[in-house]
Amino acid sequence: MQLSLNTTVYRKERREEKNRILCFAPAGDRENELINLYPEVRYQSFEGFGGALTDAAGYVYGHMSAGDRKKLIQAYFGKDGMQYNRVRLPIDSCDFSVEQFQAVSGKEDQKFETFSLDREKQYIYPLWEDIREVVQNIEVMVTPWSPPDFMKTNKRRVQGGHLKEEYRASYAEYLCRYIEELRKTGVPVSRMSVQNEPKAVQAWDSCLMDGQEEKIFLRDYLYPAMEKHGLADVEIFIWDHNKERVWERANEVIDETTAHMVKGIAFHWYSGDHFEALRMVRDRFPDLKLILSEACIEYGKFSADNEYANARKYAHEIIGNLNVGMNAFYDWNLLLDEQGGPNYAANFCDAPYMYHRGRQELRERTSLSVIGHFSKYIRPGAVRIGQSSYTDQLETTAFINSDGSIAVVVFNRTEEVVPVTLRIGGECVSWAAEPDTLSTGIITE
Repeated sequence: MQLSLNTTVYRKERREEKNRILCFAPAGDRENELINLYPEVRYQSFEGFGGALTDAAGYVYGHMSAGDRKKLIQAYFGKDGMQYNRVRLPIDSCDFSVEQFQAVSGKEDQKFETFSLDREKQYIYPLWEDIREVVQNIEVMVTPWSPPDFMKTNKRRVQGGHLKEEYRASYAEYLCRYIEELRKTGVPVSRMSVQNEPKAVQAWDSCLMDGQEEKIFLRDYLYPAMEKHGLADVEIFIWDHNKERVWERANEVIDETTAHMVKGIAFHWYSGDHFEALRMVRDRFPDLKLILSEACIEYGKFSADNEYANARKYAHEIIGNLNVGMNAFYDWNLLLDEQGGPNYAANFCDAPYMYHRGRQELRERTSLSVIGHFSKYIRPGAVRIGQSSYTDQLETTAFINSDGSIAVVVFNRTEEVVPVTLRIGGECVSWAAEPDTLSTGIITE
């Protein structure tokens, strides 16, 4: 066997990449400094990586040159790039929009006579159409941030509020109509979440929905409406919020009346690791899909200048989630401007690509490289395999791809050199993991 090892150093504002071919040798009685891989032990399958097509991303994309547009699309979706195979689209506006908007403009238009997706077509569709030129088989997830304003208790898209009980049936029809219209325009929606961040009152589009409300809306209104409209093939995900309460929401919503309606649980990373919570959900509901549906570096919490430290958060997060059962990973905005927007609520964030409109310069951020250490090697359909490590100084995960190759990722987040000996059965291979390095190896016969 041989190991094709790609290693990137993320340290002291520098990034260095090294590629090596290492050959396995007999392990003998070696006991120390081992990372063991067990291909015969199998866990969850993995669907792939992706990002969000927001109004903001589309707006910035529209200001770029044809050359920069091509570069960005190829970097994310090309066969030699990140190899993304899925995207997430907001239903109506979210904070990463140039402005607030919704598909109905008429006052209390319950018959949807004013329904139109023209606003989405303004910025998002040109980006979507260019993506489809590069990759045809792409999964699309949609998520609502807020019902139309007249359906809410506070009569606003922003600052939380609840969906009024008398509008539950109408809102279910609204969501079905939205998916139908997207599909008519060639956007193959295959999954949706019920509500983005249902526990948050935000200065931007938001709506509160506790566990009982989500369960009632799903069971009595949304799922029946989707069946009626021939949309039963669309996978439904609940929660779509931070991990610290994912266990509670799963148990509040899923029972004998709803289990067949829920395909999985979506989660975010903004409240910390909580990998144990995901593991409990995986153990309690082994057939559910667990997807990280949104992740980014918020400038309100983390400095935009600390790029390398921010990027390393992705490595820790992805490995931790994969090792407790994650099935797919969606980054947030594919593209933002130099400020981390546009964002009408001034909630600026980082993105793997940022475009300086004044200088007309497209810049790759370090997070793109970190995500690539996973997305380029752990292919759709790969299955996580068993592993054990001799030290918590190294964070590791491993998958077997459909072609039989094994992808193993090793993250040394310490400031010390840590020795690594990778062992499979009776063979092993060794290298020194430099400080602040992310290494991805492909093992082949």
